[in-house]
Amino acid sequence: MPDRQRADARRNYARILAVAEEEVAAHGAGASLEQISRIAGVGSATVRRHFPTRRALLEAVSHQRIEALSARARELAGKGNSRDALLEWLSDVVAYCVSARGLAPALVYDEAELDSVHENTCSAMLEEAGNPLLHRAAQDGAVAEGITVADLIALIVGIVLATEHHPDPATRANRLFQLAIAGISPQNPC
Repeated sequence: MPDRQRADARRNYARILAVAEEEVAAHGAGASLEQISRIAGVGSATVRRHFPTRRALLEAVSHQRIEALSARARELAGKGNSRDALLEWLSDVVAYCVSARGLAPALVYDEAELDSVHENTCSAMLEEAGNPLLHRAAQDGAVAEGITVADLIALIVGIVLATEHHPDPATRANRLFQLAIAGISPQNPC
């Protein structure tokens, strides 16, 4: 929220965001925008003025988590085995996406919603953070050439969305992630 906004607009933004965080945590990415505006004590037009799309709201809710994942990538960038560092970070992304309802949908690219004003900043931040880890692993021959962080994020998003209604989504998502890493060939053990 820009500092040049009126004080009441900044308060509304902060109140909407706080309510949205609670609602997304409770109801996932499909949390009702009308319910958010009602609980925040503002009109739905005020919510839409601050967050013109559902994606914009989800990205704002997820921003701190994305910053934490970015910091984690920087922490792992020069440490130990490059493959292990990349996989540790990707495992952290899976765990965050499972535990933070609404984060995986915020990472999905939807060309219909993307424009120069509302690009997918969550994915862009993760791509920027993960690129050094991926490049280092690729240089070491630990990752096949041509794989991008965007590919890996799309894989994680798919796994998280496919497991979100499982009785134990974290365990199931981790299993599928490990399977994706190992592949289905017997010569690629987990």
